[in-house]
Amino acid sequence: MKVSGFTIVRNAIKYDYPIVESIRSVLPFCDEVVVAVGNSDDGTRELVASIDQDRIRILDTVWDESIREGGRILAIETNKALDAVSRDADWAFYIQADEVVHEAFADQIRGGMERWKDDPVVEGLLFNYLHFWGSYDWVGNSRKWYRREVRIIRPNHGISSYKDAQGFRKNEQKIKVKPLDAWLYHYGWVKPPSAQQAKQQEFHKFWHNEEWLHENISREVNFDYTTINALSRFTGHHPEVIQNRIAKLNWEFKPQAGVRPLSFRHQFLDRIETLTGWRIGEFKNYKLISD
Repeated sequence: MKVSGFTIVRNAIKYDYPIVESIRSVLPFCDEVVVAVGNSDDGTRELVASIDQDRIRILDTVWDESIREGGRILAIETNKALDAVSRDADWAFYIQADEVVHEAFADQIRGGMERWKDDPVVEGLLFNYLHFWGSYDWVGNSRKWYRREVRIIRPNHGISSYKDAQGFRKNEQKIKVKPLDAWLYHYGWVKPPSAQQAKQQEFHKFWHNEEWLHENISREVNFDYTTINALSRFTGHHPEVIQNRIAKLNWEFKPQAGVRPLSFRHQFLDRIETLTGWRIGEFKNYKLISD
């Protein structure tokens, strides 16, 4: 079985992306990892090149900053990386620059790829998600967070990154997937407040025009982490590859001081989900294949 990893990144140092940890977390599963490194001004390319010279292939790209439609530039860049994976790969393992695979789920991930490698009906494999907020001790648990997404797909089968690169489609149709009993850890909302604010000011440019940015994005130096509701304390163990980053955390986050309450509607819908496991109105970028 041959597996190619792929990802995109730009200015990872400036915006404090855990790209090193992300790539290292998928390397044990991959024969190669294609990294589309966008035009950066902070040494990101050199950082990526230092991770593993034997298995990482860097694809140098230039982001078209004139594209400001729904984050579409992220899918365009992701497809550049996907198109560059080896033609004989059985699976392509996608990882975003703020996601990390936990080694505890290695057997489940490898087992799934092996089990469905020769089943052409299965076009992708689905992960569960934990979304961390403010620090490594808290996770979001309201409806605003997506619960699952596809991160392993069949390359060279007409599948491509969709919209803002959260998921994948094939000829604009949802792909057929099997779920893995495995979790991805999303750390995109765990950064020093200054880096988080800088990221917000920069990345909303790929969704909105200057007028919207001026009206909706704060010009404060530090991001306000109290603009959230429904957090729960994380009591598990983080992936080994991110332990050094966690040890360097140098800001304090106290959600009790400012977490905003849920609306009555969200409380009602969350209650139904807690009782039944059914998330009413949940958007799914895929079609689950029943056993």
